Amino acid sequence: MLLETFHSLGVFALAVATVLPMSNAPFWWIRTLDFPRLQFFVLALLLITMQFVFCDYQPLLHYCLLAVSGVIAAYHFSWILPYTPLAPLEVKWSDFDKESETIKILCANVLTPNRDSESLIKLIASCKPDVVLTVETNLWWQDQLEPIEKDYTHCVKWPLENLFGMHLYSRLPLHEVEACYLVEDGIPSIHCEVELESGRRVLCHFLHPTPPVPEYAATSTGRDAELIVVAKSVADENRPVIVAGDLNDVAWSTTTRLFRKLSGLCDPRIGRGLFNTFHAQYWPIRWPLDHLFHSNHFTLRKLKRMPYFGSDHFALFTELTLEHQQKEDPPLQPTPEDEKLAEERTREAGVEVEDVPGQN
Repeated sequence: MLLETFHSLGVFALAVATVLPMSNAPFWWIRTLDFPRLQFFVLALLLITMQFVFCDYQPLLHYCLLAVSGVIAAYHFSWILPYTPLAPLEVKWSDFDKESETIKILCANVLTPNRDSESLIKLIASCKPDVVLTVETNLWWQDQLEPIEKDYTHCVKWPLENLFGMHLYSRLPLHEVEACYLVEDGIPSIHCEVELESGRRVLCHFLHPTPPVPEYAATSTGRDAELIVVAKSVADENRPVIVAGDLNDVAWSTTTRLFRKLSGLCDPRIGRGLFNTFHAQYWPIRWPLDHLFHSNHFTLRKLKRMPYFGSDHFALFTELTLEHQQKEDPPLQPTPEDEKLAEERTREAGVEVEDVPGQN
């Protein structure tokens, strides 16, 4: 009887955790339930196994609980499925081998208290990116990364002690650079054009919005609004576009999916894998929090989660080829409900699309 009670309570709790995010309420304790969909899927399978092996229910209750657990497992797997090799690729592999039209970007959340700067410098040397984005960088990290400036001569530096500092290092020329507090004071973002060796330019937005955790924000409004206004700002953009950074949101969340619908940008993870970047030290609770999205001017040459370098995040390395001269049809389209949700979030945050730098 004790096992049955424990099992039924587990099914009930998992059902509640599954249903709550459907409300789209911005409270942190609801929005963080978007993160562990893979863990919820595994837990649902364990509950099904436990029911068959250990529990002795009456037939009606047995089949009801089994149905609930099965629906929960299927629901969470449906969100994860696109980020597995079972799904078709959204971004094609590159068959265009012109180095002057490629861009290599390394995104690394360094973890401010982390003191293993040498490992990050070696990581940069090993993959030789054209652009390095670091977040959570303060003055100590700025000093430690100074040696790479001999190769990365174009820099944007915004050291902060609040875990939201941001630095951009580039071998390639940067144009129209603007660093700003886009939505919230103390939460910077960097916006610029990166000039490829061919001379073509790519509009880039580098972000690190506030996570929906009580230490920083009681709701996800700030994070959601930052993603939404950037998405809307690039929706009608004809230039090649890249949006990258630690977005403090998982690839399969409602907010990230809304971002992709509004922006028309592609996710190179789809059809390839999860590429979980957080938490680097605890594998059972890993999620894809660091992202790179791009317009469909690009094809993919490489996407790799880099080795551990002392942070709580793994770095994400992406190499793209600029192939298409014209923007093609976006993979997702927003619905009226999506537009309504986006309007609510930006209104709550008091931010407008016109506030985003880099627009034509």
